[in-house]
Amino acid sequence: MPTSVLVHANLRYDNGRANKFLATGAQRLFFRPVGCLETGRSAVKLESGTGFTATFCVRARTARQGRSRADCLIVIIAEHSMPEGPSLVILKELAKPFEGRTIAEAHGNSSTVPYDELPGQPILSVRTWGKHFLIELPLFSLRVHFLMFGSYRIDERKDGATPRMSLAFEEGGELNFYTCSIKPVEGELDDAYEWQADVMADEWKPAAALKKLRAMPDTLVCDALLDQTVFSGVGNIIKNEVLFRIRVHPESTVGALPATKLRELVKEARQYSFQFLEWKKAYVLKQHWLAHTKRICPRCNIAFHKAHLGKTKRRTFWCERCQKRY
Repeated sequence: MPTSVLVHANLRYDNGRANKFLATGAQRLFFRPVGCLETGRSAVKLESGTGFTATFCVRARTARQGRSRADCLIVIIAEHSMPEGPSLVILKELAKPFEGRTIAEAHGNSSTVPYDELPGQPILSVRTWGKHFLIELPLFSLRVHFLMFGSYRIDERKDGATPRMSLAFEEGGELNFYTCSIKPVEGELDDAYEWQADVMADEWKPAAALKKLRAMPDTLVCDALLDQTVFSGVGNIIKNEVLFRIRVHPESTVGALPATKLRELVKEARQYSFQFLEWKKAYVLKQHWLAHTKRICPRCNIAFHKAHLGKTKRRTFWCERCQKRY
């Protein structure tokens, strides 16, 4: 296999445990080989324009040694993580200069955005609630959810990609959003969102989170941490790291946790979220992971267990020795 493969591909994503992508001929994707499998297929690492990196199994249909273009069947074997609350805070900070600017042009391929109503509206504020990026306008607001593969560009565009929504401004500059869900939000944002549930918000109330947790005693803690009504903004990375740090097994039930451990869970969910933000800004987030995607427990020096647990079926990493099951 060549040292790098440039694939022109359209990706079709089929949701579920057996995630598959079919490369058929449009989007530019770069692949870097990282090894071979016994089946004769090649394991490669995909670094895409959406900003994620994942490991794939690729079977070339037409490629030959040394050629740089191929039609490939790509089977995902390592999932991508949905952007978590701290990543949206970074976007909010980058988009702050657009507050007060007036939309001059709006277009995109999202069927839910009323593009003809956007020109002439000034941006009153940009905000986040958990994994939602919010653009507040006089007539309504726009909610952007990046799902698994969403991305954005500020004052630039992605080559060969049609945006879900592109906003250009009278004062200059543009915001472009790709592969995401965008929906209008009617009314005041303060009425639409429970800000005290956002782990990154100044309005965060740990007492409210504790009250909600006590009302779900049979819920697994791995599911409770991903419940956006309790911990808005917490995602799978934060879940795995928090549970490892407080030494709680992911299949523990909320009701079985001692009161002190439950308070520790709530405290660590917010504290780690801000550490996540600090490390991501410094481009050192992965260097601080202790459990997520790791093979060996740094405390016990034994192998981590890995499984898709709970109702959410998200990848979970834990140590059977130092993380207690309650």
